[in-house]
Amino acid sequence: MTGTDWAGWQQSWDRQQEWYMPDREERFRVMLDMVEALVGPKPRILDLACGTGSITDRALKRFPEATSVGVDLDPALLAIAEGYFAGDERVTFVTADLKDPDWTARLPHDSYDAVLTATALHWLHSEPLTALYGQLAGLVRDGGVFMNADHMIDGTTPRINAAERAQRHARMDLEKAAGVLDWADWWALAAKDPVLAEPTARRFELYGEHADGDMPSPAWHADALRAAGFGEARAVWASPSDTLLLAVK
Repeated sequence: MTGTDWAGWQQSWDRQQEWYMPDREERFRVMLDMVEALVGPKPRILDLACGTGSITDRALKRFPEATSVGVDLDPALLAIAEGYFAGDERVTFVTADLKDPDWTARLPHDSYDAVLTATALHWLHSEPLTALYGQLAGLVRDGGVFMNADHMIDGTTPRINAAERAQRHARMDLEKAAGVLDWADWWALAAKDPVLAEPTARRFELYGEHADGDMPSPAWHADALRAAGFGEARAVWASPSDTLLLAVK
């Protein structure tokens, strides 16, 4: 809608996400480094569970000749994405549920150089995630890439996991006390915005409160992607709490 500060909402979302993950931009940089290394500077991108289009925004700034298709189900985040990218012919958005077996039929292309996703698929449990990986193997062209940047928990290291989590939450608590918006605060603001109130209400009807899936280990993801039809898969970046996993078709 004309007059809405879509760039402001985009930036507000980024700040909220960075509270959870301060090295988020470094993760995006490595993701795009790997896109360029493996498929070049003019990729056709599928931004999977795109949200406000954070990956698309960074990809198009780095690769002006790229194109991107963003797919998501969240009506509020898609509203921000569509407003922010309005008039940019390089970008298309598709509303689809990744748990729908036929979601790929909504896409404008049959194949992509790079399918990219970040902080999104952890809400899927292992069984639907395995099914999704099988579908993605059919969307990525030969030589193309899939990258998933997300929370991937190694259950073999419980002491490391507990220490990391305690350290991270201590930092987050200090920043929250200083006024940083968390997930719930951000959505409360969106619910009060005259343009976003209605799509935000629909969003919570669809999803309910935030829920996490299994969050299996990086090794599980790599094994599942190879089983789905990717030739190689491994982590190419990791922080103490997050992993960027790359698979090549």
